[in-house]
Formats: sequence, C-alpha cells, structure tokens
Amino acid sequence: MTAELVRGQNHPLPHARLEIRVSAREPVMAGATLGDEDGRVHGPEWVVHPGAPALPGVEVSRQAAADHRLAVDLDALPAAVHRVTVLLALPLGLGGPDRFGAVAAPFVSVTTLDGTGIADYTLTGLDRESAVVALELYRRQEAWKVRAVGQGYAGGLTALLADQGLDPAADLAGAIQEAIAKGMSRAVAAPPPRTARTARTAEGDRARRDTPPTAGPVDYTHPRRQAPPQQAAPVPAASRQPAAPVAGDASGWTMEERLYNQVWGMFEDLARTTAAYRSAVDFAESRMDQELERVLSDPRSRIGAGGDAVRAAARAKHDELTARAREALDRDLAQLTAEAQVVEPALPPAFAGWDNPVWHAYRVPTEAPMALRLGDLHLPESPELRIPMLVRLPLARGLWVDSGRSEAAEAVGTDDAVLRRLAMDTAVSLAARIVAVHPAGEYAVHVIDPAGSAAASLAPLTGSGVLAGPPASGAGGVSDVLGRLTDRVDLVQMAVRGGAADSLPPDLDTAEQLLIVNDFPHGFDDRAVTRLRYLADEGPAVGVHLLMVADRDDARAYGPVLDPLWRALLRVTPVPDDHLADPWVGHAWTYEPPRVPEGSGILRQVLSQVADARPHRRP
Repeated sequence: MTAELVRGQNHPLPHARLEIRVSAREPVMAGATLGDEDGRVHGPEWVVHPGAPALPGVEVSRQAAADHRLAVDLDALPAAVHRVTVLLALPLGLGGPDRFGAVAAPFVSVTTLDGTGIADYTLTGLDRESAVVALELYRRQEAWKVRAVGQGYAGGLTALLADQGLDPAADLAGAIQEAIAKGMSRAVAAPPPRTARTARTAEGDRARRDTPPTAGPVDYTHPRRQAPPQQAAPVPAASRQPAAPVAGDASGWTMEERLYNQVWGMFEDLARTTAAYRSAVDFAESRMDQELERVLSDPRSRIGAGGDAVRAAARAKHDELTARAREALDRDLAQLTAEAQVVEPALPPAFAGWDNPVWHAYRVPTEAPMALRLGDLHLPESPELRIPMLVRLPLARGLWVDSGRSEAAEAVGTDDAVLRRLAMDTAVSLAARIVAVHPAGEYAVHVIDPAGSAAASLAPLTGSGVLAGPPASGAGGVSDVLGRLTDRVDLVQMAVRGGAADSLPPDLDTAEQLLIVNDFPHGFDDRAVTRLRYLADEGPAVGVHLLMVADRDDARAYGPVLDPLWRALLRVTPVPDDHLADPWVGHAWTYEPPRVPEGSGILRQVLSQVADARPHRRP
C-alpha cells in the first residue's frame, strides 16, 4: 500500500531502483543534490539538473515540464553518497508564475520501476517560494528511507543551493536557469489545464505492469469532453467496446474551442501512452538484466543446463512483458488513429493542413481564430499518427525557421542551398496561414531580404499583393524597416503605459505587423541586430511579430549576445526534426513543417482572396 506522507514523515524504501514522479500544473524544473554522510554537497558536480542531467545512480529531465520521471538507482550511487535531495524550482524570467503559491500544489510520488507506489507527498503550504526541497532519500545503517521535506525558499534556487552548502550558489543557480531557458525554448506550449487525468492513461499504466489488468477495455473519453449518452441497459464488461470517435466531443463553448481541446487531448494521450509503453519496456529490460546478473554472479549456475534454463526463462519473460506492453500501446494507437481520421476533416482552416479540402472553400474570416496550426507532431513509436501542432493566438513569441544543418536524417542528406530554400518556403507558408486566418486588413506583412535571394520563395506573397511594400534589401532597406517597426513599438508602449491609447498618431497603422527576415545575420550591422532583438522581446505584446529565417552557426561571430534572441523565438525546421518536447514527460517529438502539396495552387488562391479583401482594395 502506498504511504501518504506529511511533512517530516519518513518511510522505508524496499527497492533500490526507483522512479520519482512529479506532477504539477505548470512547468517546473526537477533536480537533485547528492550529499555525504553529514549531508554536505561537495560541489556543483554533485548536483543533477537540466544542464547536467545524469550522475551515477540519478537521472533527471533535460527541461522544465509539468510532469517528470526521475530515475534513481540507489545501488549505483557512489559509496560516499548517503543522501539524495530532490528539489523543484520554477523557471524564472520566462513569463510564467514566479512563486509556488500561484500554482497548484506539486505532487511527488516514489514508485518502483513497474509503477507500484511506495510513498506519495503533496507539497502544500507554499506561498512566495520559487524553489523547494521536496524529498530526501537517505541511508541509515545500510537501509534507505524517504522523508517528505517540503522546505521552500523565497530566495529561489540560489538560497536553496546555498542552504545545501554550495559556494558560489548564485553561479550554479544562474547556470541551471540558463539550462531551463534553453529547454523551454524548444518545448511545445502547455495546453489549457486538465480537470482530471485521462482514463486512458490510468488504464494504460496498469496494463503495462507485470500484473495484468482485471478491468475491462480502456475508456477513451477525455476529461474535457462531453459525457456520452447513457446506455439504456448495462453492457457486460467483456462485450464493451470503445465509443466511436466523434469530432468536437471535447468541452467548449464553440465547435472551434471543442476541436482545439480535442486535439490537445489527443496530443496528451499519445504522450502519456507512449511514456507508459517506454516505461514498461525499460522495466522488462531491467528485470531481465537483474535475473541474468544473478545467474552470472553464481559460478555454480553460470554454465550448464540450469544456467541456460534460467537465461531462457528471463528472456521469455522479457519478451512476454514487452509484447503485452506493445499490445496495449497498439490498442491505444488504433483508437487515436481512428479519432484523428474523424477530427482532421472537421478542422477549420486555422487548424487544418494545406491538403485539407476546407481550404478550397476558403473565405476571408470576419473574426480571428483562437489558435493556429504550425505543422504536425509525431513520435517514433507511431510515425503515421500525426497530431496538429496548435499554438494560441495572438502569438506570444516569434518564430524562427532554422535554415542550418541539423542531425536530422533528412537534413543530413540535403544540400545547404536546398535547406535555405526550404526554410524560406516554410516561412512563406506560415506567413500565408497567419494572414489568411485573420480578418481582412488585420495583418500587415513586411519582408527583409538583404541580398534579394528569396525572390522565388516570396513569389506567392509578392504576386498576390499581400505585402505592405516590396521586400527591403541592402543595408538601407534593413535599417528603414527595423526603424519604423521599433518606433511603432515605442509609440504603442508609451501610449498603453500612459493610458492614452486614443492619442496615437492618426497615420499609425493599427494592424498587427508581421516581419519576415530572410538569411539573418547577413546584411545586419550591430545597430540592426539590437533593433531585431528589441522587436523579438517587446514586439509581441504590442502587435509586432517576428518570423525569422536564420542559421545560428552563421551568427556565431556575435557570440552569446544573440542567445536571448534564439530563446525568445519558437524554433521550427524546414525538414522533419525531433527537436520539440512536450510539457508532461519531455518526449522528443518530430516536427513536420506545413508544406503545400506539390503542384497545388491553393496558396496563391487563398492569398489572392486575402489581397482582394483588404480595405484599400475595395471599390
């Protein structure tokens, strides 16, 4: 039975290999410090955090997330380690909450590798603290125990690490927050809060444990979805079947909101069911390794028929557990695939891919949508199952299409010039989608193309007349566009802060502004770079948005001065790349850019309608 701990209470740990699961409503950093017999942490090398996620016996996530699974192997810890302190901290300076009192109480659970609970602890009573020591695993007389601590620090990570005896604590805290910021820059934004854990996840976790589940089939209803009609008569458990998927069966006031919530429910379900599958496979492999190790450690059973039989039995058990986990995963994937086949055709243009027939019936909208599709996401276990990547509008951060060479398989075999062209094609596709899903005249699009190298990719925008002016080229053109947009940001900021929004100059364009920058940093001097950074940081709040095409290696000469710029933008790629992470378990999701079908004229058709509907085009 799982022990429900209160602050200060301890509980014995019957197993050496453990998982520490952290659940929170907001992204948090999970780390750990290793202490000696006196509890002293000898230095930064004894701290596990996103920038240094693994030490012997302990491994943590590489980024902040709403859910974490920390792996602990007490037998693998160095002999000098007698204490493992689990700590949580809020990412600071990234627009999220800055104190635990503003978020739901974090929940921490210590389990075995197969998910069997050992001890749970809810960190209540926190207020101004931004960092907290959650648990301690400590050794007493060769036996390990867990203690619920819940000690918060209003001084944040610096105060927590200083209390652990680390010096200088501020430098290490800064390095950890820097690692968190880098991880957050590649994370998919979290969806709206869920009101309960999906039934699929709970059932999936149980189905993947060593003991088979005794309940019936999985209930695939999302907690945000409307309750299905009640059956006229009870149906025997053995004959129950999952309900047929229906588009828009999530909660919400409008069909758009229901579809948005449904897509996020599918995304979360796929993340969690895949995490349960991977955990089950890890457990099967760990169990087989332990059984084989016991055989090999005994000279009497190392050779001979008896040893062979034990090894064969261990491998057979491993195969059985893995097959059972795969069976449960395949069942979940089949239901999600059926749901995707129903949901995709029902999506509105803002959520739909360019190959969706909804675009052929496109009309310029009269209201802005709640979200925008930036591409698709999928996992290695289910490459055919694509989940739309939806981000809320208005955009809270700019976009960066990375034109550099990555380690992705498709990028490795692609010529540099082709990668740059694909990156600009992706930027044009995204820009077209942004202006197409907003009312006529609500977006003004500017382009900076210093060398004029993107004319072919920009043809759909220039040919349709959507642009606010011709693409700016040369140093003078770059300076002129950046100067006008930074002046606009300054004016709107001053008006808003002074409560004089009505006193803006009458000739000021009040539409949202989208700036496309090609081939950064070529053609940018130091002043232009400073203005671009300013637009990336301050622009989104006052309606100026950045869509940048750049290779980070090309900007290496600027050094770390551009690091805040990269972190301020959401990175996407022109070819499939597994660089995005979910906010629950940190899976590496493969991002697929929004490509227009080969030979399709849908992009020009849509942009022509957008241009014709602009106010100045009306007779």
